[in-house]
Amino acid sequence: MIRVLLADDQALVRAGFKVLLSSATDIEVVAEAANGEEAVSRAREKRPDVVLMDIRMPGVDGLEATRRIVADRTLAGLRVLILTTFEVDEYVFEALRSGASGFVVKDIEPSELLQAVRVVARGDALLSPTVTRRLIAEFVSPATAKTHVSRAMSKLGARDRAQLVVLAYESGLVAPRLRPA
Repeated sequence: MIRVLLADDQALVRAGFKVLLSSATDIEVVAEAANGEEAVSRAREKRPDVVLMDIRMPGVDGLEATRRIVADRTLAGLRVLILTTFEVDEYVFEALRSGASGFVVKDIEPSELLQAVRVVARGDALLSPTVTRRLIAEFVSPATAKTHVSRAMSKLGARDRAQLVVLAYESGLVAPRLRPA
């Protein structure tokens, strides 16, 4: 069971996330916080596996709360997944510098949020696709991307990129995105 702490200053948003997360058989919401100070306190008290953290909250914001949680040795292994409406590059970089394990925007599909919590709980890092594309465009040249794809194909024994995509789906690295009818 993945134990989650919800940290968002809007009670209605927390309630919505709680309903969604509680619908999953492998996820349990163990606490809620309305600001960063409460998030740090509840994390120490409840010892969740993942903190789902909003960035902009009154008082201590989500970035500072993330720094405090990551710096606390008694909370080793706890992962922070930043969930925000802001895709501003400075927030992404600062969240990662603060020690967040993931960064997703609030417009993702519910199933993608559940998967993001699972990915981060496993100890893997996660960035939403739109953020990832911007970071790649900013920091990775096309030649570097091609090199990474070639190496992945070689290590996994894939004949081509299409087979590499199939392997990613089969391994659970990528989940199909359902489009509304």
